[in-house]
Amino acid sequence: MTRYKLTLEYDGGGFVGWQRQENGLSVQQALEEAVYRFCSETVTMIGAGRTDSGVHAMGQVAHFDLAEPQATDTVRDALNHHLRPHAVAVLAAEEVADDFHARTSARERLYRYRIVNRRAPLALGAGRAWLVKTPLDAEAMQDAAQALVGKHDFTSFRAALCQAKSPVKTLDELTVRRDGDEIRITARARSFLHNQVRIIAGTLKLVGEGKWDRADVAAALAARDRAAAGPTAPPEGLYLVAVRY
Repeated sequence: MTRYKLTLEYDGGGFVGWQRQENGLSVQQALEEAVYRFCSETVTMIGAGRTDSGVHAMGQVAHFDLAEPQATDTVRDALNHHLRPHAVAVLAAEEVADDFHARTSARERLYRYRIVNRRAPLALGAGRAWLVKTPLDAEAMQDAAQALVGKHDFTSFRAALCQAKSPVKTLDELTVRRDGDEIRITARARSFLHNQVRIIAGTLKLVGEGKWDRADVAAALAARDRAAAGPTAPPEGLYLVAVRY
């Protein structure tokens, strides 16, 4: 068997998420079916991050095994051909060691959340950012975000159905930057809880609106109660930017 690592980008709007589900097409299913159409092999595609429905990727990583070796350029080009018309692109295909695992070998994941802060609707960015019409103070959001950096119990920032064994995670970076009408929230950690970044984004929006401050964010974290944090931001603003090994 030969193991291949794929680097992927996709628009999550047309999928039920990364993972195979009975209620619609997933990114995983689209890739597995493309492999079968390419070389008639049934494979299991393992992703580095199980992105939810509507969440996008600029640098998702996946791996799979083939019984019959293929050139990496052939794998990339053939999969892109058979993925059409789905909004998934294989940016690169690499042959890797048998012990490489897209999920468990990852040392760092980088997510970005995009907020467009303006009154006008999104003509070009619809489905790819969260439109917030209320003016937001990005500097206050940046200051409050620092209360979440480090190793903490993030129970207040995890989905009720999160399957992680522990709510304790180490958030290595959390920054908020404004560029014109766009506010970008960047989060970097080895791993994240289900909906963690989206709940953080929803919480920081409250800060940007002047309803909360840094002390409120710290109190929500300390409460270890999902009801204590802000709302879950919509999925279309979230991007898996990169996975590092």
